[in-house]
Amino acid sequence: MTQTTRCGFAALVGAPNAGKSTLLNRMAGAKLSIVSPKAQTTRFRVLGILMRGTSQILLVDTPGIFKPRRKLDRAMVAAAWNGSDDADITLLLVDARSGLTEAVQEIITRLAQTGRTTWLVLNKTDLVPASALLPLTAAITEKLPVEHVFMVSARTGGGVEDLLDKLAASLPEGPYLYPEDDLTDLPDRLLAAELVREQIFMQTHEEVPYGTTAETESFQERPDGSVRIEVTIYVGRTGHKAILIGNGGQKIKMIGERARKQLASLLERPCHLFLNVKERSGWDEERARLRAIGLDDVP
Repeated sequence: MTQTTRCGFAALVGAPNAGKSTLLNRMAGAKLSIVSPKAQTTRFRVLGILMRGTSQILLVDTPGIFKPRRKLDRAMVAAAWNGSDDADITLLLVDARSGLTEAVQEIITRLAQTGRTTWLVLNKTDLVPASALLPLTAAITEKLPVEHVFMVSARTGGGVEDLLDKLAASLPEGPYLYPEDDLTDLPDRLLAAELVREQIFMQTHEEVPYGTTAETESFQERPDGSVRIEVTIYVGRTGHKAILIGNGGQKIKMIGERARKQLASLLERPCHLFLNVKERSGWDEERARLRAIGLDDVP
């Protein structure tokens, strides 16, 4: 007797810093999406492929939805909504500490108009009193019909197993779309650039991370099984270049070393990573730069 298999897409949608990337990594059991304490870290759709029993859950991490100003911003928000539009289930992730902010209300309004299957996932519930959760749930579900409500902590893993079990049981019946041992559809070249960009977020402060992008220029397999990777970091201002390089090149060396270790762990082989910093004013309005980081062009 053949077992029934299920397969489908679940999109994580929410305001910046709701914890979407942390939850994706927790659910997948591996680091697929970069995480930092700063908002708007994720810039494009990241797919996590997760086997749960006889179900293949395709988790889509999307950029945080906010009011766009630059072409980069518009492309990020478009990627977020495209991720939701294509999904079987939309998981609306709300930071339980921040509650019903203006950004969350705007997302709720848009979701209500689409009529798509939506589950409410309250995150960071370990950081707020339990008495605050029911009123917040009531306030959200009054504005948006949701099928299920989950209370989770992406940081500790609390409630995540229940969410995964329900997803596995609720996805449509059908064949798997990806090999069972795949973790993500993210190309290694893009993964390398993203891990460099994550370290820029972690090692620099204020506006610097938002004024930079990273692109993999070269990804060469070597005869000894290792890989040689060259990544260019584009910055919008001269001052940002100086901050990134640091005194005597110490900052860029640290960024490269930490990104290399994570990349070697994910690719499961030695990596030789070389970073180059270039000043390029207006990169966040260039079509080629946006395509290079996995974003579709927008007007």
